[in-house]
Parts: sequence; C-alpha cells; structure tokens
Amino acid sequence: MNASALFQPRWNSRGLILCNVIALALLGLWLWPVANAAMTGADEAFYAVVNPPLASNAAWRYIWTVGSLRPFDALVGLILLFLLIRGGWIFKANEVRRGFWGFISVLLLLLVIRALFSKLCDAMGWQHDSISMVVQNAVHLSDWYPHLDKHWQLKDQSSNSFPGDHASVLFIWALYMSVCARRASQMLLPWALALLFSMPRLVAGAHWGQDDYIGGVLMALLALGWGYCTRSWPMPVAGSRASARRSSTCCASCQW
Repeated sequence: MNASALFQPRWNSRGLILCNVIALALLGLWLWPVANAAMTGADEAFYAVVNPPLASNAAWRYIWTVGSLRPFDALVGLILLFLLIRGGWIFKANEVRRGFWGFISVLLLLLVIRALFSKLCDAMGWQHDSISMVVQNAVHLSDWYPHLDKHWQLKDQSSNSFPGDHASVLFIWALYMSVCARRASQMLLPWALALLFSMPRLVAGAHWGQDDYIGGVLMALLALGWGYCTRSWPMPVAGSRASARRSSTCCASCQW
C-alpha cells in the first residue's frame, strides 16, 4: 500500500472491520479449550527444544542472555527506528516524517489498548504464569547470571505472562511497515526482525508462544485498525499539514 494513502481524513471501514474481526477470532480461538490445549502443547514442545540447551551450550546461553536483557530492548528499538525513518525504503524521502508520526500515534494507541486489555485479562481470569514457572526443570537464566538480573533486569519469568507486551510492539511495527510497504518484498525484513527479536523471551521462558502470537498480535491488530482506519486519530494528517506549511514558509523566505 502506498504510504500516502494511509493518512487521509476518512474512514477505512474495510480495514477497520478486518483488523477487529481477526483480533476477535484470535481471542475466540485462544479461549476455545480444544485450541488452547493444542497451543499449550505446541508451546511446551517448542520450549522443550530451545530451553534445555541453555544449560549445556554456553554459546546458546550467551546469545539468549544478551537478548533477554533490558538494554538489548533499547538496542532493538533503535534498529526499528532506524529502519522506520530510512528514506527510500518503505517510505519515500518526502514521506518519512509523516510515516514516523503515523507510527508514533499508532504506538501510543497500542499502549492504551494494552493497559485496557491487561485489566480485562485480570478481571476475566485469563492471566497466567510464564512457561518457565510452570514447566519442571526449566533453565532460568536469572539463576545462571543473578548479577545481570539484579542490575539489568534479565527477563525470564513473569506471573503475568499474557498478553506479550514486548511482542505487541514488535508486531505493531511489522504490521505498520507492511501496510506502508510499496512492494511485497519489503514486508519480509520487518517480519523476520519481529520474529527474531521476540525469540529471547520464548527461549528464556518469560512468555508462552501464545502470549505473543495470540495476545501480542491481537493487540497490534486492534491498534493498527483503530489507529489509521478512522478519523479519530488525526496526528499523521495534522503533522503532515504542519510540515507542509513550514516548508512553504521556508520556501517563501528563501525568495527574499
């Protein structure tokens, strides 16, 4: 989709309905006992493959320890920001500012949705412990490196695991970049990075897979739908108009 078509002051009813329907379908699938049991079994099988090597393979342990530290989250944020504002890739050079503010507005909306959805999960009893607190003999990185956990918050367990808030940010970025992409091939890197950067929490056991591919994707879809498919979130349009006025003023000044 052309980025300039995203931030128009009109409703995109089709996109809004699609995002909400998929989000509700994911939630309904997760609440269905049969599907939930299948997801739990798949998550446990995946965890049984990726977590035990943390105790026996030093290189494997070092990689995912670094990826589970809070400072690494900041590095990931910088990488995502760089790709967002890189002119000539997803956005043309003259669209970068509008694309940036568009993402910021959708991200702010995600924070609101995440807070409300977390309260709903608590009220409905949907909350659960992370997989590292449920599976017996799980390898806890915080036990291997307690000094890192103390000073840098090594994320490998949580008593409020659902939904995956870290994954929701990665997925809203990947979804946003995808709908702004001018070619299908441009979608590959955002999704590859989103999946890669969500892996540390899964390997360390801070989240079940379903926390990410159900909870994280669900919230990202809601934010994407309500963030750019309605006129209730006008920051990108207003920002682009203000930029245009500033550019016109500058040009007029240069003529003197």
